[in-house]
Amino acid sequence: MTLPLLGLNNWAFAQVDNAQTLMNDILIQETIDLREAYPDSAIYLFELYHERFLAEGDTLRAIEVLIRLAGANGHRANYKTSYDKLWKALFLADQIGDDEAKVRVYINLGRYYSFYKRREEALRYLYLSLDVNKELIQRGTVSRENLIKSYYALCATYRELSEPELGKLYLDSCLTVMPAGKRYINEHFLEFERAFLVKGEGDYRRALQIYQSIQPWFAAHSPAYQVLLFTYTGDTYVGLNNYPEAEKYYQRALEISEEYHSHIDFTPLIYERLSNLYVNRNDFRQAYESLRQMKDLDERFFDSRSENNRPLLEIQDAFREQQEQTQQLLREQRLTELEHRNRVWFLQRAILLVCLLFLLIIGFLYFNYVRSKHRAEKRLIRKEREMEVQKANELLELKNKELAASTLKLIEKDEFLASIKDKLAEKKEGLSADDVRRTVRSIKLSSTKNWEEFEARFVAVNQGFYECLNERFPKLTQGDQRLCALIKLNFSSKDMAKLMGISVESVHTTRYRLRKKLKLARAVNLEEFIAGL
Repeated sequence: MTLPLLGLNNWAFAQVDNAQTLMNDILIQETIDLREAYPDSAIYLFELYHERFLAEGDTLRAIEVLIRLAGANGHRANYKTSYDKLWKALFLADQIGDDEAKVRVYINLGRYYSFYKRREEALRYLYLSLDVNKELIQRGTVSRENLIKSYYALCATYRELSEPELGKLYLDSCLTVMPAGKRYINEHFLEFERAFLVKGEGDYRRALQIYQSIQPWFAAHSPAYQVLLFTYTGDTYVGLNNYPEAEKYYQRALEISEEYHSHIDFTPLIYERLSNLYVNRNDFRQAYESLRQMKDLDERFFDSRSENNRPLLEIQDAFREQQEQTQQLLREQRLTELEHRNRVWFLQRAILLVCLLFLLIIGFLYFNYVRSKHRAEKRLIRKEREMEVQKANELLELKNKELAASTLKLIEKDEFLASIKDKLAEKKEGLSADDVRRTVRSIKLSSTKNWEEFEARFVAVNQGFYECLNERFPKLTQGDQRLCALIKLNFSSKDMAKLMGISVESVHTTRYRLRKKLKLARAVNLEEFIAGL
């Protein structure tokens, strides 16, 4: 089976790219291994690789080489060149927008500033690396263990700044974040920091045990780092008042520095320690000699008059200039864009405001129209209801008058018949007794029948009167209810007596009892109260 030509070419190119990538990694690693024995050759090769990677467009490896160049020059105390390389690396990382590369540059910048005891600048870059790392973790670009690089740099920096409590804090952070089986920072470096902290707490023997236990690993894998290891081991022996051993380790640290051309900037501190040690041993001649060498080296590496470091305090690198120009251009573009947006925003808001005002005016006019129409409708409905109520009241009043008139006629009829009955009963002359009795019996006076007729017609006219009365005063008797009906029709006591078949005095008594049952005060008019039911 043969591959298509295009597929074969793509595959072949991919293999070539992979091989080239592997070869570049090998070249970088070989140069790193060469740095300790032949630092000048390593620096020369790194410079060549930097130009080559830039020409090939491999910016990430160009940044890697610049960081290595900064380290190689830094170990030789050539800080001005180190800073230049780091700023170039930061400029490239900023160009390609690689935040991981920026983190590495920030860490190295912070460490170099700490060598000059420029605490504020050192911590600013180290914490900046920590913030960027955390942002990368939130974006899912790197794992949480990537924080170890920033934590370890902060731990070592606080050691050099003589702030062990903060160093311990970040050492604990390293150990907390570091997963089992992975080595973002080799554990021997962390043990070195732990030994320093233990020594600072006064436990010199425990610190000495840790230093001695990790020394074989450093001798095999990072011999140049023994400059620091032997120096702090000498400090531990000083704490134990074992000056001969301390001197031996200090001298061994100086030998390692010279042998591997590394940590040359640290040698003034070693000579200072030796000077103090000789003073404690009353060997003032050697103390003076060590102090003189310390002073000469310190002036060479750190004095602002040094030809090597004079430009360091006036860092005017291309990155900053380019950054400032870029930032200025961006600010101007942003300002122009904002002005344009402001004009558009103002026009949009002006149009929107006019539209809103127009809508508000239309809405206000429409609202007033609807409200006026609604008010007119309400007035019309209210008048119609008032007229209906008035008509109903007038009709009710008319019917009540008719009812009262009809009732009065019934009463008058009964009175007339009663008078005839009385006269017939008195004048029996000319009439036989049987005829009189027959006539008298034929005239039947029935107040009950009259009341039933009245009540039927009253209820028809005054619907709900008895229901209201029973609901409010459930203990009223039927006679009380009849009396209330007659009072509502404004019957006189005499007419009430005739219709109810009782005397006028009994009507007055019944009215009095009714007031008590209704629990009316003296000031309340009985007729008005019942009329309102």
